[in-house]
Amino acid sequence: MTGDCGGRGAKRSPAGNAQLALLLDVAAAPKPGNVDRDHDLADLRIEHFLAGAVGAGAGLRRAAAGAPVGVAFERAVAGMGSQAGDNTQFGALLLLVPLVRAAAEAPEAFRGTDARGTLQRTDAAAVVEETTVADAADFYRAFEHVDVAVADPPEGMDALDVRRGADAIPAVRERGLTLSEILARSEGDGNATEWTTGFERTFETAAAIQADDGPLPDRIARAFVDRLANESDTLVRTRHGPEVAADVRRRATEARGDPEAVANLDTDLREAGINPGTTADLVTAATFVALERGVDL
Repeated sequence: MTGDCGGRGAKRSPAGNAQLALLLDVAAAPKPGNVDRDHDLADLRIEHFLAGAVGAGAGLRRAAAGAPVGVAFERAVAGMGSQAGDNTQFGALLLLVPLVRAAAEAPEAFRGTDARGTLQRTDAAAVVEETTVADAADFYRAFEHVDVAVADPPEGMDALDVRRGADAIPAVRERGLTLSEILARSEGDGNATEWTTGFERTFETAAAIQADDGPLPDRIARAFVDRLANESDTLVRTRHGPEVAADVRRRATEARGDPEAVANLDTDLREAGINPGTTADLVTAATFVALERGVDL
């Protein structure tokens, strides 16, 4: 049989790598409390995530083609929701879209060669800095497509509550807020923090995935536990409170490097309905960066 089946040296577009990162997210196991190749949740199954990754493709391709970040994000979320029937990857797409846009703007001469790895934090930060009020409006429209668990807005931001969806757009326009400015006001949100720090933790985690060895899904699973041990998960804190989030972090710290302890933590979190989804979002973004930088499958 001839042809490249996607192994070592495979050439993929940034949009293709983003979809692959979404697929690898659920191929990696165990990722305590999350859907993975071995475990479903009561209301979410692995096929929902696979369908969501397919549905997001059109929006990711628009990002790679240079479409505004807001347009690409809203289309990716709409496609995800139409295929998956639920919110499977909203947070991951919020991170992936500007990264895909940044990667697509890397010099064509480097794409698919051993010299890949030109995607830098400064590239992603530049994309974020260039977002507009129109991008912010499309961000709010994305909330019309799926239900997203978010915390109450900071004081004085009720008019900008993302749960209002498109109804908040007049306030966004009146205040002249860009998408990067909206996310900068989202205190304590792990995904928003990536936007405001130049994707610092994303690139840090990508480097850890690259430096690790073994099958890529196993590296991703280890990176997930490491990330969970490093900080409280936003989704866990939003749904279950800061004490539960802190306890999950403590247990992840204790389980790190111990497969049996990680498996026990996975069982306990799933039985308790505790889903560290924001950590999965960040690790998915990190997987994309690692793929762009040439990590082998």
